[in-house]
Amino acid sequence: MSANISTRLLYAFVALAELRHFTRAAERCHASQSAFSVMIQKLEATVGARLFERDTRNVTLTPEGELFAEVARSLIGEIESAFDDMADYVARRRGRVAIAALPSLSASGLPAVIAEYRRLHPGVAVALHDALSDQCLALLRQGKVDLVLCAPGADAAEFDARVLCSDPFYVVCRCDHALAGKRSLRLADLARQEIIHFAKTSSVRQHVDQLLRQVQTVHSGFEVEHLATVAGLVQQGLGISIVPELTLFQFRQLDLVAVPLRAQDHVRPILVVRRRDRPLSLAAQSMLALIDRRIGTRPGRARNPGKAKPGAESD
Repeated sequence: MSANISTRLLYAFVALAELRHFTRAAERCHASQSAFSVMIQKLEATVGARLFERDTRNVTLTPEGELFAEVARSLIGEIESAFDDMADYVARRRGRVAIAALPSLSASGLPAVIAEYRRLHPGVAVALHDALSDQCLALLRQGKVDLVLCAPGADAAEFDARVLCSDPFYVVCRCDHALAGKRSLRLADLARQEIIHFAKTSSVRQHVDQLLRQVQTVHSGFEVEHLATVAGLVQQGLGISIVPELTLFQFRQLDLVAVPLRAQDHVRPILVVRRRDRPLSLAAQSMLALIDRRIGTRPGRARNPGKAKPGAESD
């Protein structure tokens, strides 16, 4: 049998089962007595059995009514619990949001955003994956994250992507290097300088290659993946390196200096990426709004580099 019982009928049944009085039960359900009687008749017709015995003085449950009372209360409990859960999700008291981001953003920009988000929505679980751009997008493609913060690449074409902020470049060198005393540097200042490069697979390397395409620099022979390795090589005087501002905090060592590079047309865009075919949850929408407010400008402003993280990869 296919039952079509509304929650209104269930509440009417429970009211009458508890109050054993049609008039008072109708008042509880904000219905006239005649309309309430029709609801009980409709429920009994749907169930296929009399649920109440009534006379001029008494209303009592039939054995079938006693059995149905357990079912009705269980259904109402499940419905109310479901609506309570939904209200918690809508109010951001429960839920989950997952982000994948470049290691530099995961270390320097996002922790403060996540901490603020947790203060605002303590019941929402936040997951963070720090990975290179292609790995971040793979997680988004698999549905394992809601948002991605990464550098541009061909793999982002299938998603909804927009520029979140710009990441300008700095030259990192020893404090006794000839360039260390400059307030800023032009690309031409890098001519004949030995450059310690990141691996060709990194977005940093791709941007640096574009920056230096018309400058005659010297390849140091080093192409490495980890920021800590770059810092160590620069510290030993084996060359200088060109890094995005977001990574500067990882270069705070006693004899290293970061000098801004005057190349306004050459910055690394940082994208915020989401899937086109899946709307964001309310929890993820709130996280995106906070990311826009806190990171959606130039990401860093400090001129001094920060301490390197051992094992941190280049973005």
